[in-house]
Amino acid sequence: MAQRTIDAGAGVTLAATDEGEGTPVVLLHGLTASQRYVVMGSSALQRSGHRVVAYDARGHGSSSPAPAPDAYSYSELRDDLVVVLDTLGIERALLAGVSMGAHTCLRLALELPERVAAIVAITPGFDPVEYADPQRLEHWDALSDALRRGGIERFAEAFGVQRMPVAWRETVERALRQRMAAHEHLDAVADALRTVPRSAPFHDLHALETIECPALVIGSRDEADPGHPLDLAERYAELLPRGRLAVEDEGRSPLAWQGGRVSKLIAEVAAQTRP
Repeated sequence: MAQRTIDAGAGVTLAATDEGEGTPVVLLHGLTASQRYVVMGSSALQRSGHRVVAYDARGHGSSSPAPAPDAYSYSELRDDLVVVLDTLGIERALLAGVSMGAHTCLRLALELPERVAAIVAITPGFDPVEYADPQRLEHWDALSDALRRGGIERFAEAFGVQRMPVAWRETVERALRQRMAAHEHLDAVADALRTVPRSAPFHDLHALETIECPALVIGSRDEADPGHPLDLAERYAELLPRGRLAVEDEGRSPLAWQGGRVSKLIAEVAAQTRP
């Protein structure tokens, strides 16, 4: 696996990996995650003939913090994605992203569609109607404050692990602590927790109707994740002209957690982009 450090400008460096050969696939993680948390460490895409690029978003994982506490907007996240593509010589790629990463992919598809061969949007959470809701923003601010003042322990408490269904509690808490331990700059993640929820990747869901590349939306029935409701994923899939929805069966573990299955679905979408 080729480890790369990519200069995104303004003092920001992005930690990236670039592995495999074939159809380019770029993986973008969600808020408070890092590059492993798209296909959960699966190497199935590389083995099936894909060039897989993954990187830590600014302020996350091993990437450096943004130059200002509010420099984590979708405009900046989109610009970082373009820099990654340009630096690695990728003219056009399949983009697969989780939540914040999914919204970044869609933003690029709206503004530079020629760079996007296809999209896999995993558990989207942006709803233009509700994103500025004061209670919603208070929740994100509370997470930010807890992380800044008390580190991972306080963050886990504020996340509400103990209020989750017993069946998921232990798994979610373990995964949450592992995910947060991957960050070198927790204060930067705290900044992102305030800024990203206040940024809009697009202003109307009907903007999705103009994205003409193949698109798969992976939804989730996960009771422990109300911020990414299944009905919103269904709406994304309906509006994307070439979109379709994938979701786990009732009572099964969330599809988004299953890296091997997600990789297989990404490969299926990638096959649609080949001449």
